[in-house]
Amino acid sequence: MTIALQYTNVTVNDVDEALGFYRDALGLEVQNDVGSGSQRWVTLGSAAQPGLGIVLSDPHAGRSQADGDAMQELLAKGVLPMLVFRSDDVDALFETVSASGAEVLQEPIDQAWGPRDCAFRDPSGNTVRISQVAAS
Repeated sequence: MTIALQYTNVTVNDVDEALGFYRDALGLEVQNDVGSGSQRWVTLGSAAQPGLGIVLSDPHAGRSQADGDAMQELLAKGVLPMLVFRSDDVDALFETVSASGAEVLQEPIDQAWGPRDCAFRDPSGNTVRISQVAAS
């Protein structure tokens, strides 16, 4: 028996604005763009991890009004779980993402526990870290 992560969800204020970060700056590829009534979600992925999708959607997508409002409050506070990506060249990716105008939280540094990493906020305020495994 095997198990693997298929999708992870990222709540954003504006899907189109988020695409500028996740697709254009990070280089993820759009796999699916679905609209249903007033709701929309976009699935992105990477050739480096086929089968894994990152789903961007607004706080009310698939939720009741009350739950969507609560999610919106958490998003506004910046307290939703962070997303951590792995790269084989964190410094080059940092330059690309920072050139896009994304808010830099941390420039690339070597962490005491091993990886070299950096951090950004996406346009909705979500924390996104990019990590590179230390050379052995």
